[in-house]
Amino acid sequence: MSHDLKDALARSDQLFDRDALEAGIGRIAAEIDQAYADDGDHGDRPLLLTVMHGGLPFAAQLAMAMKTDLQFDYLHATRYRGATEGSGLEWRHRPATPLKGRRVLVADDILDEGHTLRAILDWCREQGAAETRVAVLALKVHDRRVLGVTADHVAVEVPDRYVYGYGMDYYEQGRNLPGIYAIKD
Repeated sequence: MSHDLKDALARSDQLFDRDALEAGIGRIAAEIDQAYADDGDHGDRPLLLTVMHGGLPFAAQLAMAMKTDLQFDYLHATRYRGATEGSGLEWRHRPATPLKGRRVLVADDILDEGHTLRAILDWCREQGAAETRVAVLALKVHDRRVLGVTADHVAVEVPDRYVYGYGMDYYEQGRNLPGIYAIKD
């Protein structure tokens, strides 16, 4: 089977276009703004942690849609390394910003099984984060999720198929596609 993006697009369905994704992102930006407004006075800005590389387009759109003043940092933890199936977790970069006592918003492209997110949430807790919220562009609908791993804010739900676009890759290609696509079964 070819790993060419053009071939993948020919055998894929577009699930969401840019307008639908931006509407979902706008909806959860308002939810997050409300959650932080109701949080009381914590004395500091929430820290937006972008999970690289896939979370970058989503996190940028989310931050621009929010009214809450945010501090930015990023992390890079991956199980995929360019493949379509996950393996052991590899930490490539941890945030430089101290998390102790901070409200943290983790922004990622997709919550699938949740192994990577579990490790990230555990790390945030170990670093002393006061609160950790999770925002994802897409939640894959299936019953294989790691126990206890959830997203607080979800822009769209996708079926249990291989999805790519809008940050998610197909063999390190297609992250900049302005929609989400799914390989046909």
